[in-house]
Amino acid sequence: MTAMSGSVTVGIDIGTTAVKALAVDAEGTVLARARIPHRLITPAPDRLEHDAARAWRQGPLRALAQVAGEEAVAGVCVASMVPSLTAVDSRGVPRAPGLLYGDARGRAPAGRPGGGGPPRAADAMPDAEGFVAWAVREHPGARGYWPAQAVANYALGRVPAIDTGMAMCMGSMRAGTTWDPDVLAAFPVEERQLPVVVPMGEAAGAVRAAGPRRGATGAVLSGGTVDALCDQIVCGASEPGDVLVICGATLIVWAVTDDWLEAPGLWTVPHTVAGKVLVGGPSNAGALFVDWARALLSQGAHTTARRPRPAPRPGDPEPARQGDPAAVPVWTPYVRGERAPYHDTTLRAGLHDLDITHDAAAAERAAYEASGFVVRHILERAGIAARRIVASGGGTQVLAWMQAMADAAGLPVDTVAVPEGAALGAAYVARWTAGLESSLDGAQRWARVGRRVEPDVRWQAAADGRYARFKALSPPA
Repeated sequence: MTAMSGSVTVGIDIGTTAVKALAVDAEGTVLARARIPHRLITPAPDRLEHDAARAWRQGPLRALAQVAGEEAVAGVCVASMVPSLTAVDSRGVPRAPGLLYGDARGRAPAGRPGGGGPPRAADAMPDAEGFVAWAVREHPGARGYWPAQAVANYALGRVPAIDTGMAMCMGSMRAGTTWDPDVLAAFPVEERQLPVVVPMGEAAGAVRAAGPRRGATGAVLSGGTVDALCDQIVCGASEPGDVLVICGATLIVWAVTDDWLEAPGLWTVPHTVAGKVLVGGPSNAGALFVDWARALLSQGAHTTARRPRPAPRPGDPEPARQGDPAAVPVWTPYVRGERAPYHDTTLRAGLHDLDITHDAAAAERAAYEASGFVVRHILERAGIAARRIVASGGGTQVLAWMQAMADAAGLPVDTVAVPEGAALGAAYVARWTAGLESSLDGAQRWARVGRRVEPDVRWQAAADGRYARFKALSPPA
């Protein structure tokens, strides 16, 4: 591990399948990294959960210990997916499953908080209210009802803190800058049982040492924040026509534009870059679908499920696409419904137009193309003319996925140099919190391209026909 100094900060990302942590210096250079895997539990098609004690509490503690060692760290920030929730005891230890985005337990009955009517694409995270309603029913009188970020921050610094950006994802429970007492009374839940909210960029507390060296370490602790925002600030997608595609368990698509555009089923939010706007949203066509499809094909495919091809070394030649561009079936990637733009939990996946000439590699290619088709559909729905995709997340290390995305979307794909984008962005937020930066603006200097993948004209032409088929098989616009 490269020697650290007091200007080093640590970003921790609690992801769907692992906790990632990076120790980063002032120039955005990664000095140390850690990955602590955890299980994604799917007891039913409409349920998605973590062992919250392992993934949200133990994982961040272990990850920080691995990247920080004995060196001085100025600050720590935890990011994670949204929404999530568990019930904790008096020691802040989870005593319930860690519910994740899209879990049916977030769909409360009509007349209850979080329930009534179809999913609302315009709302930040309608699941969050339903999660609290479920947790209060199943674990009444718990010490707290906390998302993943708050659980981790309590383990790290004895404060269940989230920042104002994360608080916006708590639905109608928030009224401006405070918790809404009328909504809380309907659960019922008290404000003291919910996370402490601190302004983004302000310290929530101090990181405490574990074991025999208990006590403050000197590192400031940020409020827990949103993973996609952290990815956004360090990816370099800041000009109109740029499209940030986060290739994690969830596929998150954010197209950059100068104008405030609204399209059915998509979200429109301000960019962190002044004057810019983001249009898009999350889709289930990320690694959650791709890994599942690869697992089905693992007995015959030339890759092993959940073991992506290693990232190519700089300077390696671009490998050719494999097989016949016309001999690829079409996946609809809705293994557990779809988020943007349909917001329909009842949708299901299908493999279409399969014939005896197709092999496992063709079906795997179809899974990768499905992600690209989702990106293309979101851009069409928003009416945005894109010029490039900026891809972040672990999926960027699967070159076949990036090639298929370029062909299916008809756009060059610039992969980021540091695939753990959420952890990298969180490390920058920790710098801001520690007083080493004055705002988020400087995060752009950390943006670096790893490699560019260009569309191949033959594969792109074939994918165009499959995209028309994909749209015909998908719900009507």
